[in-house]
Amino acid sequence: MAGKILQASIVQADAVELMHEAADGEQLAAGHVPATTGYRALGTLGEAEVGIWEMSAGAMQDVEADEYFAVLAGSATVQILEADGFGAQELVLVPGSVVRLHAGMKTRWTVTKTLRKIYFTL
Repeated sequence: MAGKILQASIVQADAVELMHEAADGEQLAAGHVPATTGYRALGTLGEAEVGIWEMSAGAMQDVEADEYFAVLAGSATVQILEADGFGAQELVLVPGSVVRLHAGMKTRWTVTKTLRKIYFTL
């Protein structure tokens, strides 16, 4: 059967260079050092996006999308804020942590060592 030959792809996630931008507006966490973030989408799987995301030391707030992620490097604490039917939680992230976030969760990220993760999000 003649046709297109599919090949695997590989990315060294720890070596990908990311351009960072400063957190601003509603992402600023009052009383904390502002962080910077950078990301690179690697592709899609169905309707989901897969990519690499990084955050510098500092803090920021966010409203999450549906996402799974695995921490590759760094350390952080993510507070899930009690709001919109979500209970308060505190997650301690280290390399190897695998996390599920739900769309609409309000979070506060405090990174102590630059955090890099692989994400899978809708």
